[in-house]
This record gives sequence, structure tokens and C-alpha cells, in this order.
Amino acid sequence: MDQFNSDTYKKQGIVQEFFNSCLGKIVIFLGVLLCLYIFALITVPSKELMFTETLDNIHECLQENDSIKADEIDEFINNISRSFSIADTTRTNPEVLKAFMKYNRLEVYDYPGFKTIHVVNSMYPEGLRIGIGLFQNVISTLHYGDLVLSNGAARGDYNKKLTSPIEMPEDDEDYDETHVEPYHYDGDPDN
Repeated sequence: MDQFNSDTYKKQGIVQEFFNSCLGKIVIFLGVLLCLYIFALITVPSKELMFTETLDNIHECLQENDSIKADEIDEFINNISRSFSIADTTRTNPEVLKAFMKYNRLEVYDYPGFKTIHVVNSMYPEGLRIGIGLFQNVISTLHYGDLVLSNGAARGDYNKKLTSPIEMPEDDEDYDETHVEPYHYDGDPDN
């Protein structure tokens, strides 16, 4: 029978037992989250940075939207690339940019640890979030359809008659009704 050897088995210290327990793992996880939150509070982007980065994203959005987007994946990938690139503002159509400035307004909202920027226009009078500022970065969530670039009637005149009668002048000497024959398509006579 083997005797118990105290050298091979050592009792764990209280710190090791705490780290290996469920409560210890929860406390460590909450400590990491607290450190991330404090880092987020310190690195919240300024209001000026939010405006400049969002206007840069809007320039890129206005430049590349010369066709209809196929799906949301295209917009997501474009937003990721916009967040980490700088627009060439000379390529933006000045009339389109002027229309954007006329019909849209940007507002920044502060939250603990991050900021959001919203576009306010006639389509979204309460505002629609188009960017999130976190850790000194502005992440774009902008879609071309969120921007109002023209202000016209949203609907037509519903009381207007759909068809109007054709009036033929009575005294037109070139109009000859005697040679009018009904047209019936008989197919291709050569085949």
C-alpha cells in the first residue's frame, strides 16, 4: 500500500481557488468590462471629429452612388470601407452636395462611452442614425436612400382624369376619313 506523499500534492492558495471558482471568473470578466468602459469614456470622439468624419463618409456615399445597390451587403461593405478611408472631395458633384446641405441637417447625440450622429430631413423628421463614434473612430451606417437630395411632390394630382378625349378639327381639309380601313394582323405573309 502506497503511503500518502505530501510533496506531490500541494494545497492551492486562496488566490488560486478564487480564480478557479465561478465567482472569481465573473469578477474577472466584470473587471475587464469596467476597464473597457473606462477606456471608452476616455476615447469618445469629439463633436468636431464626428462632423468631419461623417461629412467625409457622405462625400464618398454621394460619389459612388451612380447606380442602384443590389442588397444590404453592398451597403455594409461600403460603410466599412468608408470608415477607414478619406474621400476625394473634388470628385463630389457640387450641385448634389449643395442639395444635401439644403435638405439635410446633422445632429450629434452624446451617450456615456459613445456618440451617435443623426441626419434630420423631411423623410426622417425625428432623425435617423448614420454613424456611431466609439474609441476615437466613427463607424458609418449611412445608406444613400437615407439622404434627401431633392424636394418635390411626393404624390401627383389624383383628381386629374387619366384619359382625355381626342378632338379632331372639323375644318381640316387634309383629313380624309374615306380611306381609313381597319387593320388586322394576319401574320407574316412571306412565311
